[in-house]
Amino acid sequence: MGASRALLTGWFTFLHGEVTAGDVLALERVREVLDRSGIPHDTAWSPGFRPDGPHLGDADPARYTHVVFVCGPLHGPQVAQLHERYPDCVRVAVGVSVIDPGDPAVRGFHHVLPRDAEEARPTADLAAAAPEAPAAPVAGVILTRGQGEYGGRRRHEEVAERVTGWLARSDCARVELDTRLADGDWRLCGTPAQLQSVLARLDVVVTDRLHGLVLALRAGVPALAVDPVAGGAKVTAQARVHRWPALVPAERCAREELDRWWRWCLTEGRAAARLRRHAFRRAPDRDQGGALARLLRPETGTGAGSATPGTGRVRR
Repeated sequence: MGASRALLTGWFTFLHGEVTAGDVLALERVREVLDRSGIPHDTAWSPGFRPDGPHLGDADPARYTHVVFVCGPLHGPQVAQLHERYPDCVRVAVGVSVIDPGDPAVRGFHHVLPRDAEEARPTADLAAAAPEAPAAPVAGVILTRGQGEYGGRRRHEEVAERVTGWLARSDCARVELDTRLADGDWRLCGTPAQLQSVLARLDVVVTDRLHGLVLALRAGVPALAVDPVAGGAKVTAQARVHRWPALVPAERCAREELDRWWRWCLTEGRAAARLRRHAFRRAPDRDQGGALARLLRPETGTGAGSATPGTGRVRR
């Protein structure tokens, strides 16, 4: 068989397993150790996670001297089948939890280096010592699939599909948020202050909602806004009011346009959003609240008993 070569496996290998951040960080730690030791290695990935592979079916048993199982609980038929597929390899499990030492999945390994087991002293999980990676931007995502009042101009489903598909392939940490408040639902904020606290900790907000845009700028966070209504509606109107350029019309919601404004939001957009936040605080009475107060003052002559209902006039 020649020089040593290891195949790295784990629950991230199996089609019916799962891939967790902890598993992959533990894998990165093992890779780091093997690289430092000059031991060549390959990783077998689940087809469901990385369709391009390499997968277990591509890993010829004759190519490897060792099979290493990394992280997670050591149990079940999927793990046990590794022993059958690689009978001539030295099989090692590292950073694993051993629940039943008599499980064939456990007994088939030549060496087990557990993080926790019934008769072993616990050790630090491999993920704790994984090599550091550059931090990814944190994006709050605030989308709506409602707003039926726009009728045939609605492009909400199409916009949401394009935006979420684009986000799924973008290097960022995604946090799904909702501007709806609730009493007793842990998934939703209970007060505006709670939502603002979340928004203030983000790097960017991606939204097709009016208040997603406004509340992001209020927190000094750049917003990549998409108007989901053909021809533009209230999202576009607010972007114009606040002179916010990172606006994508529904008709131009494509990867190139999203990428362009994403880059802007994470660079020049940071300072621009802080300026909008300061502007909100400097001129609190220049919105319709101030106009309402003036309208209701008795000296305006439009107090109770003097207004004519039903006019429906739009004042600017």
